[in-house]
Amino acid sequence: MAKFIAIGYGDRDGYDRTDAVVRDEAHAHDARLCEAGALMGVAEAPVQVSNHGGAGITVGHGPFMSSALPVAGFTVIEAATVEEAAELVSKTPCAVAQGVVEVWPLRA
Repeated sequence: MAKFIAIGYGDRDGYDRTDAVVRDEAHAHDARLCEAGALMGVAEAPVQVSNHGGAGITVGHGPFMSSALPVAGFTVIEAATVEEAAELVSKTPCAVAQGVVEVWPLRA
């Protein structure tokens, strides 16, 4: 099985506009993914770390990348293919609540 990083993007407005039944099922789906071994978490405020040329660490606050929606959370999942990984994350809160989920294959 390959490993994938899933990055969920979404905001409170989109979440609140989604029917509560749909949201509840999405959270139940997340719980099933975790029970199956997925590592999942809600994103907090990030820091940027650099050490250009090994000359010294610089730490800045805030995201490096930007998008129309904020990063909401991350998941590490295992799947046989990127298509299977996409199917697994298609029922998560960000995917169903007006957000989007990126799936990044990890190369060992």
